Amino acid sequence: MIERALRAALADIKLHLLSVFSVAVAFVCLAATMLLSVNIDAVRQKWADSGRASVYLVPGVEMTTIDVVRKALLASKGVTRVEYVSPEQARAEVTDKSADEALSALPVEAFPASLEVSLSGQESQARVQTLRQKLEALPAVERVETYQAWGQRLDRLLSGGLTVGLLLLVVVLAAVISVVGSTMRLALSRRAREVDVLKMVGATDGYVRGPFVVEGAVQGGIGALLSLAITGVLFLVLRDSFDAALGTLLGGTPRFLPILPCLGLILLGAGLGAMSSYASLRRLLGSGA
Repeated sequence: MIERALRAALADIKLHLLSVFSVAVAFVCLAATMLLSVNIDAVRQKWADSGRASVYLVPGVEMTTIDVVRKALLASKGVTRVEYVSPEQARAEVTDKSADEALSALPVEAFPASLEVSLSGQESQARVQTLRQKLEALPAVERVETYQAWGQRLDRLLSGGLTVGLLLLVVVLAAVISVVGSTMRLALSRRAREVDVLKMVGATDGYVRGPFVVEGAVQGGIGALLSLAITGVLFLVLRDSFDAALGTLLGGTPRFLPILPCLGLILLGAGLGAMSSYASLRRLLGSGA
C-alpha cells in the first residue's frame, strides 16, 4: 500500500506539493497561537511562583532608615532575602541590557532605590499582600509592586489566547478537510482508469482507497511539519530582535514549543489528512468512481 501511494504521489508531485503548502499555511496560524500561549503561560507561572516584591523608596531616604526596613523584612515570616538596589545599580542594570539611547540618556535620579524582597512557600502571594499593606504605611516607602496585577492580566490574556486557539483549530480543521479532500478527489479522477481496472479484477473499495488515505495522511503530516519549520524560522528572527531589558522585565527569554505539542500538531495533521481522504473518497468509490 505504501509503495503504491509513493508511486502515485510521485506521478502527481505538483498537485501534492500544492496541497502540502496549503495545509502548512493553515497550520502556521495554529502553531503561532500555541507558541504565544506557551510563552505567556511561562511568564505567568514564573511570576506566580516567584513570591517577590519590589519596595520602591522615597528619594533621599537615609541608609539607616533603609537598614531598619531591611532588617524588619528579614525578620518577617517567609522572607528569604532582601537586596538593596541603589539608583546607580538600577540604571546600570537597565542600560547594560538595552541599546536604547533614550534609556541610556536618563539621569540616575530617574531610577528610584528599591528593596527586592524574595519569599518562599506556597502561600507566598498572600504573604506578599500582607507585607505590602504594612510597607505602604511606612514614610520611607513610596510604593510597593507585587506583580500580582500583572499575573491576573496574563491570566486573562492566556484565556483569550486559548479561545483564539480553539477558533483557529476549527478553521484549520475546515481548511485541511477541504484541501486534502479536494486533492484526493482530483487525484482519483486522474487515476480513474487505474481504479476501474482494479475494481474489474475484484479489488475492494478498501484496497483501492488505501493509497489515497496514506497520501492524505502524509500530506497532512508534512504540512504540519512544514508549518512548524516556518514558525521556527519566524521565532528565531523575533528572538534575535527581542530586547534584553524586556526579557529581564518579563522574567526570561522566549522559548519555542516543547516537543510534545510539536508531535501532537504533526499527528493532528496526519490524522486530519487521512480522515479527509477517507471521507471524501468513500462516497465516490461506493458510487462506482
